[in-house]
Amino acid sequence: MGSEVGLKQRIARWMEDHRGLIVVLIVLPLSLIFDALMQFRHWVFRKFISAPEKHDERVRAIQKKVRKWAEQPEKNRKMMCTARPNWQSLSTTFFRKDLCHKIAIPLYDILELKTSHMSIRVEPMVSVGQATAFLVPRGYTLAVCLEVAEATLGGLAMGVGMTTYSHKVGLYQESIIAYEMVLSDGSLVRVTRDNEYSDLYHTLPWSHGTLGFLVALELQIIKIKPHIKMEYIPVKGKKNYCNMMRELSGALDKNKATPDYLEATIYNKEDAVIMVGNFSDVPPGEENKINHLTRWYKPWFYKYVEGFLKKGSDYEYIPLGDYLLRHNRAIFWVVETMIPFGNNPFFRFFFGWLLPPKIAFLKFTTTPGVRAMTFTKQVFQDIVLPMNQLEDQIDKSEELFDLYPILVYPCRIYDHGPHRGQLRPPRKDQMVPGTNYGMFNDLGVYGVPRPVLEKKRFDAVDAMRKMERFTEEVGGYPFLYADTFMSRQEFEKMFDLTAYEQVRKKYNANGAFPHLHDKIKPEIDVVEVGKQYMDPL
Repeated sequence: MGSEVGLKQRIARWMEDHRGLIVVLIVLPLSLIFDALMQFRHWVFRKFISAPEKHDERVRAIQKKVRKWAEQPEKNRKMMCTARPNWQSLSTTFFRKDLCHKIAIPLYDILELKTSHMSIRVEPMVSVGQATAFLVPRGYTLAVCLEVAEATLGGLAMGVGMTTYSHKVGLYQESIIAYEMVLSDGSLVRVTRDNEYSDLYHTLPWSHGTLGFLVALELQIIKIKPHIKMEYIPVKGKKNYCNMMRELSGALDKNKATPDYLEATIYNKEDAVIMVGNFSDVPPGEENKINHLTRWYKPWFYKYVEGFLKKGSDYEYIPLGDYLLRHNRAIFWVVETMIPFGNNPFFRFFFGWLLPPKIAFLKFTTTPGVRAMTFTKQVFQDIVLPMNQLEDQIDKSEELFDLYPILVYPCRIYDHGPHRGQLRPPRKDQMVPGTNYGMFNDLGVYGVPRPVLEKKRFDAVDAMRKMERFTEEVGGYPFLYADTFMSRQEFEKMFDLTAYEQVRKKYNANGAFPHLHDKIKPEIDVVEVGKQYMDPL
């Protein structure tokens, strides 16, 4: 056993030392081919199989499959899940779908743009990139639009999403007008916040497909202008940039005029750049201030922003489509851990068009061994935390991971009352005075912790469990796409599953769909794997 682990560690060391070369020569070309094949597959589907007018027919086929499952003797039934392969999702985990009864959900179409209602109705497999390409030329965008093109709108609806507009509207779930669900008995229901299925409406977010099959959803959209006027404000001092983020987001004053988009990138404990964006036309004479920042040869966005720490404050105009996908090429800053030289001007000019490596391909090629090693050496966490403790968040992240940059998006968390979903109401000291919401933020921690980079001992399990305890103590929540290390008891202490359990019973989801904790927990023994790979190589 020891020699086997030693061999794995030597192979891992070699791969770490040469990871840039491996990614450029093997992963990126194969990822490109893989993406081309997937795009061709989608084109064939849309051209010859799919059509919005066939939506009802496709849903009836799904209902028929679910009813057929329900007709089986109870002892013969496996719990249901979608047939979508794990590698097509953005989750870091690999749920054991092979143990479930899989139902295909081939729903990839944009169904209807309702400008009179300021909404769009879509099937669940429509991607952020697809929705953006459809809406922006028509003068609209999603109210909550994730920065990763591969993310699906249905996946975000069953999980969670947040963006730089969330200080105005809240989490992705607040922008959902209606869900259309196929329940465990095959019935089709339309779910809204104020109809007979309102209990289901409040528990579908963060449920990760454990209450039924999503077959369509209606989402809020907003009017746009063609550009974002982006102001870059470098700030020195942790207290200063934390105070500025609270002030700009409206966390201190409900009547504060807030920008359309707001975010901060923290480069070390004392240095951050705050980005303030507003919809704008480009005034005559300022055309030279337009920055098409997603072009393949341009610097990665977070590296470009870092430059303002030296240059000082400035502004520019960014085409909205570029802004919405500004982090896509470098997957925020994750690609740097794979290609350390990826932001080099020479590399960007000649090879930048290959980026980003497709997340689906990276998951498709992940072996159990690679999965076990990487989770102990990298951090991928988005955590919803109260903004009144932003300083504590940054201190805790540095203490446990010593990893920068850190992403901060402000976000409203609404008080919908007790037991109205998996999130508990914000605490009194977290509420914005005179409102029904608290101001929280996403703390995005992605990359390789400093101890791993320095080949020092790093206990990933211990670090993450300490972060989870901190999150629970301050009334926060980790996004469940990432690895969680909580026991069932700890999970139920952090999340309020009262309404969720009631809904599972009411709509006969027990025995039909996996429980939420079973669905999102890592498929590997994180404690045991952590012991094996804790020591430096």
